[in-house]
Amino acid sequence: MKEKCGIFAAFSQSNADIIPLIAIGLRGLQHRGQEAWGIATSTMYPFKQTGLVSDNLEQSALVLEQMKNSAAIGHVRYSTAGGSSIKNVQPFSIDRKFCIAHNGTICDLNSLIETSHGKTARRINDTSIVGKKLLFILKQNKFDWFKSIELLCEELVGAYCFVILTSNKEIYAFRDTRGFRPLCIGWHKKSKSYLISSESCAFSMLGAELIRDIKPGEIVKINKNGIESRSFSRGERTAHCSFEYIYFSHPSSVIDKTSVYDARRKLGISLAELYSDIKGDVVIPVPDSARPAALGFSEKSGIPMVEGLMKDRYGKRGSLRSFIQPKYKERLKINRWIIPVRSTVEGKNVIVIDDSIVRGISSKAIVKTLRQVGAKTVKILVTFPPIRHPCRAGIDFPTHDELIAYKTTGKNADIATINNKVGKSVNADFVGYNNVDLLSKAIGKKPSELCLSCHTGEYAVLNRNLPRKIQSK
Repeated sequence: MKEKCGIFAAFSQSNADIIPLIAIGLRGLQHRGQEAWGIATSTMYPFKQTGLVSDNLEQSALVLEQMKNSAAIGHVRYSTAGGSSIKNVQPFSIDRKFCIAHNGTICDLNSLIETSHGKTARRINDTSIVGKKLLFILKQNKFDWFKSIELLCEELVGAYCFVILTSNKEIYAFRDTRGFRPLCIGWHKKSKSYLISSESCAFSMLGAELIRDIKPGEIVKINKNGIESRSFSRGERTAHCSFEYIYFSHPSSVIDKTSVYDARRKLGISLAELYSDIKGDVVIPVPDSARPAALGFSEKSGIPMVEGLMKDRYGKRGSLRSFIQPKYKERLKINRWIIPVRSTVEGKNVIVIDDSIVRGISSKAIVKTLRQVGAKTVKILVTFPPIRHPCRAGIDFPTHDELIAYKTTGKNADIATINNKVGKSVNADFVGYNNVDLLSKAIGKKPSELCLSCHTGEYAVLNRNLPRKIQSK
């Protein structure tokens, strides 16, 4: 089960209609999922659409107008399993008892599929399987939600954040004990609404305030009485996804008290220090996530930053992200809509700053594009260390065969060999990766507080840790 998506929820203390807040909040999370989206209330079957929130807006608006409600949850989807069919779009209604939406990955679902009657759950979608398991636990525990969610989490192995809307308009949100995926609480003053979001950037779009992150191993309940919180964490080490900071999250977001923009800018500074011997005439970012890093590199190195690559903002695919598209052909189409600015790179020694190199598709296309418009040399510096192992926590690089750093050098090569082999593979004059120490320093967390399994191949942080007795806060 691999869902690198975005979740959003809202509950109005003043009984205001929050459906417009949900729709705008999901647009604020669109960078986390661009295949489909959905909204659920306690009184209607979830409304779901493929594509972007802004697609078919007039048709969607007619339905959303009928969904007026003071409590709702929503979801934007980026699938890496289960396909792009509308039937897999979240939120899901679980026997009309509650609706559920999820961001993350559950590594082992075997213990969830068998019911107490010995029947096997119909494997339509893994999130719905989790929902059906929760319903079974709820029935056994007289619908004690806190206790039932705790018992559910004892059986979940992996990285996950969930939001749930009950039939009596209560919202529950919870995050795994490692804190792999971000999840936070906000407040919208005008509508007097509590908000839950995968990222704080969605609050900014609404003019709402970030209150705090939901802590690893925390369950939050929101209803007309306000917020109630319980913890099922034993204080295990955290394993915040390092890829969130360098690529996936929006630069305006603050995740676990770290500004994503500041972290990326510091990563650029660290690259300038690490590769101080690399010279060039101009620095250009790969749009859009590498822009803060390119700025930091330029500030530290003294090499001017210019816009040498631009996305086609007016084409249908101009705003999409190639990395999260489910098919190779879709990634290739989006990369073709990155347009070079000839006047800034022609005859120049170009240093390209990129957030990461995963499959090498984008890097190869960018090098080719820059050479075609007259770049003298093209060197690529990368803010993330070499990705040599599959991600088992929800990012879409599931096999070694997809990963260019592994394909070209294997799993034990030194950094000089990796830089050389990957550089040749993408036809660059030089490729230079960052290292773990500088990455963690820029993020402001110790390496032991981050998940780096895609670089190290160590997956111990995904092991189940049984929680302590649930406690009130």
